[in-house]
Amino acid sequence: MKMIPLQTEARKEGTAKSIRTEGRVPCVLYGNDVDHTQLTCDYSELYRTYAKAGESVLVELDIGGKKVPVLFHELQFEPVRDEITHVDFFAVDMKKEIEARVPLHFTGESLAVKELGGVLVTVMDHVSVKCLPTDLPSHLEVSIESLETFADSVSVSDVAAPSGVTINDDPESMVATVQEPRREAEPEVVAATEEEEGEEGAEGEKTEGAEGEKAEGGGEGGDSVAEEKKE
Repeated sequence: MKMIPLQTEARKEGTAKSIRTEGRVPCVLYGNDVDHTQLTCDYSELYRTYAKAGESVLVELDIGGKKVPVLFHELQFEPVRDEITHVDFFAVDMKKEIEARVPLHFTGESLAVKELGGVLVTVMDHVSVKCLPTDLPSHLEVSIESLETFADSVSVSDVAAPSGVTINDDPESMVATVQEPRREAEPEVVAATEEEEGEEGAEGEKTEGAEGEKAEGGGEGGDSVAEEKKE
């Protein structure tokens, strides 16, 4: 099994901040009966290695000429720039089974997406597996071709694992499904029409009221003129 090499150095004196200022990342190695060891890695080399390996591909640490097979176990990131600030490496025994998280790669085409306009929803993007380090897959493929309607789903039991690899997750856990597309609500034309009618009715009442007042005022004026002429 080919491992990805990564050069490291034993950590010298200095704070984590000063190590990062030098373009390196503080790291820790433990597991498989190895002594808890503090290390540092060049940031660029570490970043490239993690991009290739993730948490499911073995990495061969070179510590001053000593080679140690490890997995990326835990990483810390700077919240604003999203840069790696610390790494835990877990040393593995090539003859003992290990547990690791393996990413899922979705393949194929869903009819519910293609023909019904649905949206693919992936509930899980990793599964936990148990196997020997030499059998550890870089990823597991999941076909979504069985998703033909919105009632269909893919479960952990549908994920095929190679020989020697056991998936630890609940077989009934949902991995992916297809969601119906959202329908835009139709404008409430009726409600708008009723509001307009209400406004028109109110305007009509105001107009009639104004005309009525004007008519009454005109009548009073006419009576006064008639009385004056009579006199």
